[in-house]
Amino acid sequence: MLQLTRLQPPRSLASTSDAYEYCRRVTAEYSKTFYLGTMLMPPEKRRAIWAIYVWCRRTDELVDGPNASQTTPETLDCWEEHLNSIFAGRPIDAPDVALVDALERFPIEIQPFRDMIDGQRMDLYRSRYETFEELRLYCYRVAGTVGLMSNAVLGFDDCLRTAPWATATPEPTDEAIALGIANQLTNILRDVGEDAQRGRIYLPLEDLALFDYSEGDLLTGINDERWQGLMQFQIRRARKFYAEAQRGISKLSADARWPVWAALMLYQGILGVIERNNYDVFSQRAYVAQSKKFLYLPIAWLRAQAL
Repeated sequence: MLQLTRLQPPRSLASTSDAYEYCRRVTAEYSKTFYLGTMLMPPEKRRAIWAIYVWCRRTDELVDGPNASQTTPETLDCWEEHLNSIFAGRPIDAPDVALVDALERFPIEIQPFRDMIDGQRMDLYRSRYETFEELRLYCYRVAGTVGLMSNAVLGFDDCLRTAPWATATPEPTDEAIALGIANQLTNILRDVGEDAQRGRIYLPLEDLALFDYSEGDLLTGINDERWQGLMQFQIRRARKFYAEAQRGISKLSADARWPVWAALMLYQGILGVIERNNYDVFSQRAYVAQSKKFLYLPIAWLRAQAL
């Protein structure tokens, strides 16, 4: 895994512009597909999303980074106190400066950030999930929360709020969570081999049993008809979440629809690569080639206008 420590933040509290530039570089380095989507956003929104991304990545690295073996429940308690300081407008280190500024510009709530920390707590003591419902909770905490964080920045179509036929709040909360879950399920399928090397299995054990595929089979990387059937099942599930997420994009503000469509299509494209690789996620990493990424952009633009 790439390590965030390769891009060192300034040693002392940075200016707001320097803090955002650090967040931009981290996003560009570690999530090229996501970064491409953010570049379609207005500058103020893209900077806020970069700040959120860096906080999320720093949180993830507490249990999945170079010093993860030293992380304890107390470490995460301290990180939550750090979060409280940020939301109180008191940055502790350089990346915080950007997030504090984003909080002043957008109505971002603290609860999704706390829920994400709870997801990292799950990783401290769990390396298996018996059922999809258990996995779904984990996916919400570590990724569905990102959708909620981002919603506050992306904004919503005010016409839907004021339309005479509107009987409920049109904000696409469920769809935002669905996109985060879809992305996390895609990560899980792409990273099966890497996770297995660390002794982790995120695929629900009940699903393995359904296809008569054992933990030992997965840990040794057996790619046979059972595995391919299991992966087809998982990919169908992920695509259902992407389909649910798509229904909420039209509710977003006009300047957010293209980047969200692009990000969704780019990430969903990883599933197609897994299929073309004959479901071999043990010896090769599925990714969308840079040349193909740009082919998605005009299609995403058309969908943003028409759907």
